[in-house]
Amino acid sequence: MSKDKLTIGTLLFPDYDLLDVNGTLRMLGALENVNILMISQSGDKIKSNCQVGNYIDYNFDNCPELDVLFVPGGIGTRKEVNNPILLEFIKSQIPKVKYVLVVCTGGGLVAKTGLLDGKRATSNKIAWEWVTSQGSNVCWIKKARWVVDGKFYTSAGVSAGMDMALGFISDVYGREVADNIALRTEYDWHDNPDWDPFSDKILEKK
Repeated sequence: MSKDKLTIGTLLFPDYDLLDVNGTLRMLGALENVNILMISQSGDKIKSNCQVGNYIDYNFDNCPELDVLFVPGGIGTRKEVNNPILLEFIKSQIPKVKYVLVVCTGGGLVAKTGLLDGKRATSNKIAWEWVTSQGSNVCWIKKARWVVDGKFYTSAGVSAGMDMALGFISDVYGREVADNIALRTEYDWHDNPDWDPFSDKILEKK
């Protein structure tokens, strides 16, 4: 396992998806050498799509330097994609961090900054048209559980964030570490990033 400690900044906004955040962080938080921070625009507590809120550590102005920027999805992305303050925060952080982890419709927020242009990425299949419309120059991959392109890790909807997180852990810390976390959490890790049955069930019906 790498000895480098990673500081992970989780971006929260009203109506973020609870499982996008807490499911993914359950995997990342099992690592011994990570520091997970919760960040919102004002620093005030906000509620997820399930009316459950997470503790907030920092706002956009006082958050420390990050190694990883984590952008979840949720119905709130439909509004936040037009929030210039939030988009500018994402845009300012991406060049500075080592990795960008994106779940579900959070891909629409990152794509809107233009920093995914020319990169391969995927997203939630139910919201596929909306997400992909936020970045016409992104190389969107329809059938993928998660996609890695350089520092960017993007995943399909909701539970795919957990698969992506374990994939990230495997890449950075080693397969054995990822397997042990999946075992301890009793999670059936779909470790093939190309495994995506939902693209068939959803996209091909449209």
